[in-house]
Amino acid sequence: MTAPRLEIDLDKIHHNARTLVERLGIRGIGVTGVTKATLGSPEIARQLVHAGVTGLGDSRIENIEAMRRARIPTSMTLIRSPMISQVRRVVEHADRSCNTELDVLRALSAAARATDRRHGIVLMIELGDLREGIAPHDLEPTVRELRTLPNLVLAGIGTNLACQNGVAPDAAKMAELSDLASSIERTFGITLDVISGGNSANLDLALGGGDLGRINDLRLGESILLGRETLHRRPIEGLFTDAITLVAEVIEAKVKPSLPWGTIGQAAFGPAPAPVDRGDRRRLILALGHQDTDPAGLTPPPGLEIVGASSDHVVLDAGRTRVGVGAEVTLQLDYSALVRAMTSPFVTKVIRVQSGLAARP
Repeated sequence: MTAPRLEIDLDKIHHNARTLVERLGIRGIGVTGVTKATLGSPEIARQLVHAGVTGLGDSRIENIEAMRRARIPTSMTLIRSPMISQVRRVVEHADRSCNTELDVLRALSAAARATDRRHGIVLMIELGDLREGIAPHDLEPTVRELRTLPNLVLAGIGTNLACQNGVAPDAAKMAELSDLASSIERTFGITLDVISGGNSANLDLALGGGDLGRINDLRLGESILLGRETLHRRPIEGLFTDAITLVAEVIEAKVKPSLPWGTIGQAAFGPAPAPVDRGDRRRLILALGHQDTDPAGLTPPPGLEIVGASSDHVVLDAGRTRVGVGAEVTLQLDYSALVRAMTSPFVTKVIRVQSGLAARP
């Protein structure tokens, strides 16, 4: 079979999504299934819908358009602030979008009027992680102007934490977002449908019984695809952590010294880590590199250790493990490695359905 390849187990993805939907549903929280790491894969999107997510979210309108063409039957939210250059496509294909800028809202309103559509708006609030967000003191005037813009509907508010600076979505942050939602409702005499508390980083709090206030939506991608929460990258009990794996082929297997020799400068991707003298070691080279994935986000099987990588090669210390040229090595991925492997044209994507529990592609 072709390598390198991502092996995608739809049964395991369905199980992870269903498990999270059920556990969070007990707390009155819906799941927006995030598809951005999968390039809007229709096969994976169907699993999320079949598992009970309330809708799908993606950061690229191109992915949403691909899922629309595949006739995925659910609502879709653009979870990155729209580019003004794409507002017409956004209102044509996304039911909602997350927003922080009044100029973008005005452009969305004009595009929605021109196409005779109504478009839902989730206003994102800055609560300390310093990525996107409206300052809390600017929320009321933003809502006031939004309500004057034709063809736009305020669907709710949300926040994003633990992405830019790792700020944890704790009970205090969720209480602040909840209080802002209540204040907006009282001021304008409205009811917000969506109070979106964040992403997979919220699961420590949500599944641990912490106080989430009025949060009724979480945007989950990594936890579904990789079975881990994202504050500490710990496995979530009951979820598969190998729903997606990366398989690479060995193109060299030789015994070599563990120390390089000669004058040392920078390596292909900057300064190389200081080598450790282990004597002569069996080394493997995989036909895989930075152009295909993030080597720092790969975990090899026991007995193998990644000791270096370049554009097209990942070098492993095989220790006593006997692996020959032409053999395949299965690697676990973190989110960074997954996103880059999924977007690489050199990595084949292989979809698997085994038990029949998942929705058929």
